[in-house]
This record gives sequence, structure tokens and C-alpha cells, in this order.
Amino acid sequence: MKRSLLTKLIICFAFALLSMFLLLNNVGYNFINKKITDNKIEYLYKEANIISSQYMTSYYNQTITPQSLSSQLRALEAFTDVRTWFVDASGMIVVDSGNTKNATSVNINDLDADFLNKTVSRGIIFPSFFDEPTISLIQPVSNDYKVRGYVILHLAVSAIHHETLFYLDIFNIIFLMFTLVLLSVFIYLYFVTGYPLHKLNKATIEYSQSNYDYKPKIRGSIEYIKLAETLSYMANELASLEDYQKKFIANISHDFRSPLTSIKGYAEAILDGTIPYEIQEKYINIILYETERLNKLTSSLLELNNMDTRGTFLNITTFELNSLIKKIAESFEGICNEKKISFKLVFSARLIYVDADINKVQQVLYNLIDNAIKFSHSNSAISISNEIKGDKLFISVKDYGVGVPKDSLNKVWDRFYKTDASRGKNKRSTGLGLSITKEIIQAHNENISIISTEGVGTEFIFSLPISHIES
Repeated sequence: MKRSLLTKLIICFAFALLSMFLLLNNVGYNFINKKITDNKIEYLYKEANIISSQYMTSYYNQTITPQSLSSQLRALEAFTDVRTWFVDASGMIVVDSGNTKNATSVNINDLDADFLNKTVSRGIIFPSFFDEPTISLIQPVSNDYKVRGYVILHLAVSAIHHETLFYLDIFNIIFLMFTLVLLSVFIYLYFVTGYPLHKLNKATIEYSQSNYDYKPKIRGSIEYIKLAETLSYMANELASLEDYQKKFIANISHDFRSPLTSIKGYAEAILDGTIPYEIQEKYINIILYETERLNKLTSSLLELNNMDTRGTFLNITTFELNSLIKKIAESFEGICNEKKISFKLVFSARLIYVDADINKVQQVLYNLIDNAIKFSHSNSAISISNEIKGDKLFISVKDYGVGVPKDSLNKVWDRFYKTDASRGKNKRSTGLGLSITKEIIQAHNENISIISTEGVGTEFIFSLPISHIES
């Protein structure tokens, strides 16, 4: 069973508190009890020495009677809770400070033959004289270098137990206060760790449901704030991608539907005889033209898909660029004659060699020149030039046509993007040429840029690496 972070934190918190409580009330109790017991035994030693020095000498010198000694020891017991016996050398209890269950005239050897041989007896029970176990200290009393008797001090074990509990209660109160502090720390840690994760998880759920406008409000650690910002950025990118996909589908549907509609309509018209045989050739040519449009669109889509999935594969060779430009320009001679457009070729050297994929560069030049022709006015010119700068060759394709609106400059590289002028005048356009062009140039680790002024013209400039082969 999977548990949430909050549940795990609560379990860890409860386990830590329970462990500390058990440790304190078991190990702690034993430690305190032993410490108090040792202190009490040391205290009994001191009391026994005092009694021996102050009372026993007078007793043996017979300057104090057993009754008087018993009275004084009883008064001492009232302050110390220590019961005192005085035992003679034979083991007879001659003085007992206790008021109840007095042990006077009882021989202790009859109770425990080994008792007087000990120094300290722990937990001993004399049920005839004590209601509970005691700790007993046996202190021999000597006079004239002979053991004349014993001072025996009894302290109830319960007194030590009660004192131990007193100190343990103090520690438990401190532990309770510490628990409150620890609880505050736990709540704080949850709000700076667990709670932000909960909100981030909610954000991912919202994004998975296409609610890209959701903004997680995260406070606390900078790491979580940065993660939230990253998720928001990802959501924006996903929203843009989704919008792009919708536009992509709409554009491709439109670009496929138009020629298909023409092909279907003209083919049906030819088939049912609506179009006379004499003029069928004209409409068959239109069908072939629209078919070529579809073929070109499909090829461009496949090429872009290959670039996206496998990257652009380049076959780098060394070739002379100026002759390639001339050949491509000549291929547009027919359409240029129709629109009365001329080419101006300006090269910085007679022969210029570059290291690149000749087929890809040919495609780039074809797309740029074709684009320039589309947007050029009749009776205008297209300039194609190159310039060497360091180890780079910069190639320019410039027209003097309608230009690109300022707000559309960054969009010309988008797939299927067409300016209004393109949609109105150039139905041959697929809106993919410039996208493919940029992919090819970037695959060469080079750059391409656009400079355009609406109503003045457009210039595309891209770079290629110059070959080390001398011209």
C-alpha cells in the first residue's frame, strides 16, 4: 500500500516521539533511580558516621540511656525518613527509632544470620517491622579497638521511587514542551516540503487535463519556486505546441483539400462529359498541376518529419558554390521571363569553395530564390551575392517585392505560415519551404536571418564554412 508523504512524515514523527518517550521512561527511569540510590547510600554513610561519633560514644560511656538515645534518633527520623537501629555485638537490637512495629530486644541474627556481615542490603524485607522493602546500611561501631555494636540505617525503597518519579515528571514535562516545539518544526517542514509537492502535483494534474492556464502558487524554498516556474514554462510550451498542432492540422487539411477538390471536380467533369473533349487537355494539365502540388507538399512533410525524428543527415563535400548558384538561377528562367524578373549575381571571388552538403544547399538556394520570385513585382530584379568574412561565406538572396510585415518576421520560419500576400497570390506555396531551409542551415551549425521592410523588399542571409582548398 502506497502512502503519501504526509502519512509517512506523521508515522516517522509518531515513531520518533514514542521511541523517545519509552527511552526516557525506561532507560531514563533506571538511570535516575540508580543515581538517587547511590546518592542516598552515600548520605546514609554520612549519617551513620555522625550517629556513631555523636551518640555511640556517649552510649558506651553510659552518659546517655537507651531511652534517651531512642528519643533522639526518633527525632532525627522525623526529618530524614531514615529509621535507625542500634545493635549490640551479639546482634540484639537495643535501640529502634521506629514508633510502630518496634524491633527492640529482637536478635537480628534470628532474622537474617548473614545480615550484619554486609555493608549494604538492597531491597531487604523484614515484614515484622517494615511494610515495604528497604535499603539498609550496616555501619560497625568500634570502641577500644573492638566492635561493640552496629548502627543500621533503613531507608524505604518507595522514597527513592517517589523521588525518581518526581525528577522523571520534570523530564516528561520538558519532553512535552520539546514535543510541541518538534510538532511546530514538523508542521513547518511539511509546509516547506510536502505542501509544495502537493501543489506541484495538482499543477501536473491540471496540465495533464490541458488546463495550461493554471499557475501553482508556491512559497518557501527557492528550489520549489524554480520547479514551479519550470512547470509553468513547460505548460506554456505545451499550450503553444497544442496550438501549433491545431494550426498544423488545420493548415495541412486546407492545403490538401484545395487541390483534392480541384482534382475531384475536374475529373468528374471530364468523366461525365461536362467538359468537352476539345478543352479537356487544359483541365488535365490543371489536375497534373494540383497533383504536383500534393506531391510537393507530401515530400516536404516527409522531409520535415525525418528532420524531427532522425535529425538532418548531411553528406559533407567540398564544391564550388558560384557555379551552383548560376545553375539554380537558370532553372527559373521560364517563370522569370513570364514576370520579367532579372537576376543580379555579385560574387566576391571568381571561384569559391565551401564544405557542405551540396544537395541540401541546392535546396536552400532553390527555396530562397523561389520565395523571392513569388513576392517580386513584375519588371524587377533579384540580387544574389556572397561575401567572405574570415572563414565564413555569407550568401544573400534579396528581392525588391512586397516585403514582410514587421510582426510577421519571426513567424516566417513556422511551418505552414503564410503571409496574406502569399495566400492571395501564390497558391503554389506550401508554407514549408522556409522551415526546411532553416532546418538545413542549422544542421550545418550555421545561421540564417531575414531583413525585410514591407513594400520595399526582403533579404535572406545565411552562412557556410569556406573550404581550405585554395581557389
